Amino acid sequence: MSMKSMFVKTRHLIVMISGLLMVSNMARAEVNIDITQGNVDPLPIAITNFIGELAPEHQIGRDMSEVISNDLNRSGIFRTIDSKAFIQKIDSAGVRPRYSDWRVINAQVLMTGGIELEPDGMMKVKYYLWDVFAEERLAGLAFNTEQSNWRRVAHLIADKIYEKLTGENGYFDSRIVYVAESGKKTSRKKRLAIMDQDGANHMFLTDGVDLVLTPRFSPKRHEITYLSYFNDRPRVYLFNIQTGRQEMLGDFAGMTFAPRFSPDGDSIVMSYAANGNTDIYLMDLRTRQSKRLTRGKGIETSPSFSPDGKYITYNADRGGSPQIYVMKADGSDAHRISFGKGSYSTPVWSPRGDLIAFTKFTQGKFHIGVMRTDGSGERLLSQSFLDEGPTWSPNGRVLMFFRQDRGDKGKTRLYSIDLTGNNLREVITPGDASDPAWSPLNP
Repeated sequence: MSMKSMFVKTRHLIVMISGLLMVSNMARAEVNIDITQGNVDPLPIAITNFIGELAPEHQIGRDMSEVISNDLNRSGIFRTIDSKAFIQKIDSAGVRPRYSDWRVINAQVLMTGGIELEPDGMMKVKYYLWDVFAEERLAGLAFNTEQSNWRRVAHLIADKIYEKLTGENGYFDSRIVYVAESGKKTSRKKRLAIMDQDGANHMFLTDGVDLVLTPRFSPKRHEITYLSYFNDRPRVYLFNIQTGRQEMLGDFAGMTFAPRFSPDGDSIVMSYAANGNTDIYLMDLRTRQSKRLTRGKGIETSPSFSPDGKYITYNADRGGSPQIYVMKADGSDAHRISFGKGSYSTPVWSPRGDLIAFTKFTQGKFHIGVMRTDGSGERLLSQSFLDEGPTWSPNGRVLMFFRQDRGDKGKTRLYSIDLTGNNLREVITPGDASDPAWSPLNP
């Protein structure tokens, strides 16, 4: 299959799955989880296989249940119960279960579902969520879409379960773009790659002939901005995921780096080095006109907008060491917010607007941390020889970053961690990986 046909298929998938049929919103949930706590005791949940009459339905049903279970387990908020412990055999998805059989195995929540494949390539999927101890049905939802969309439907159901039981939006129906690395440390081949947040549907977007860095998703989601070196000259590009079209934003006389979209997707903010100084510029993507936002001495880089578009956080060394600053979107009222020991870099504003994530180097270790937007409440979530480049999940509850091992043969891998700092997990990729960027939720 050609690269172009893969992009077209992805676009078709998004269109086809947008039509969702709500079955019911049942009784108010008795089960709920406070995910703002420092420690979360995972909620035991039973995920049964989706029921179908035909062998292909059985297989897709099992696969969907596995994807849902894996999504929920990786969140650290849920613990799915091994199906070998199940007492009741569910043979009808929407029928009231024998709650006592599920209480015996300590399942607090039960999910059942059914699937029906149709001759025209479409499928119908229903799922139901049950509160075992309150003996109530919490929710039900139905999907009518193409059979090839089964994995995405599973992510959507996991999102709905997460939302129902935590009160927060889920993040499973999202993707990750990152820099795939290979070769010797002294001559690395770096190319853009994209995958679902669980590592499925992996695809390379560039061929690795030109070095690529710092990919970032547009809030409109179908575009990526990134830095690429062509003839040893850094240039900022736009890449359309749906069409595979690549467009250079401009040929700047100096070095440009760390491009990132504005919340409305109509502009990018980036750093530009000229005449011995590095400042932050804003480019209107419609007119290609640029506006200089900072005029300080030294290096000012890694800009990131607040979700309301009113402020920008960035990194500057004007105080002698790299620190985090915040300014208004027009460049006014710039002020430093980081005052802890060590140096700070790569600040990224949470999509919730309440926190800024960052990389910190102190006492010979690198950390991923968060602080409030005024610099208070600093918390370090990870540490290693080299942890760097945090990116937020769409709901602002999980961070992904890359970790490099010590030594010439040390691997570079992606990791995720939630805001409690207690759920560190490797994100599996085919090879070395760096510079992750999390997409918004699929439209």
